[in-house]
Amino acid sequence: MLIRTYQVGDNREVKNLHYAGVLQIDPDPERPDNPFSDADLDNIEGVYINNRGDFIIGMIEDEIMAMGALQKVSESRGEIKRIRIRQDYQRQGHGSKILARLIERARELGYTELCLDTLADNTPAQRFFEKGGFTKTQRGKIGSYDLIFYRKILNVGGK
Repeated sequence: MLIRTYQVGDNREVKNLHYAGVLQIDPDPERPDNPFSDADLDNIEGVYINNRGDFIIGMIEDEIMAMGALQKVSESRGEIKRIRIRQDYQRQGHGSKILARLIERARELGYTELCLDTLADNTPAQRFFEKGGFTKTQRGKIGSYDLIFYRKILNVGGK
């Protein structure tokens, strides 16, 4: 898998990958309280890339099959967002490579802490993030969605 920074011409494929991922975990993504709002995908450069973050894609044979983002929360804290792996490429290590690249990028940008959230009933994602060194910090809700929040402290030059 080739990992590179998002380019404007990737937008349609990125959105398709996002929507496919959402449908895997929520059969009713049109609910008004949906936490998967995609407004950021219309301004990836402004929300992520040009705002002390990043948005990366994974490609195999010129097809986008993975993506992930790093968003600035504060001067010391970034948030991992939008990790999606096309269903036919899941459980092959691609998600771990995307997550590792985002963690590496966060260190390069000087962040000392990362956070993220996932649905409380999405146990594969929970195991994935825990394997990546994230620890649960709390549970919460966005609308009717139950979420689990995670945190990872970044040591300079370490894991």
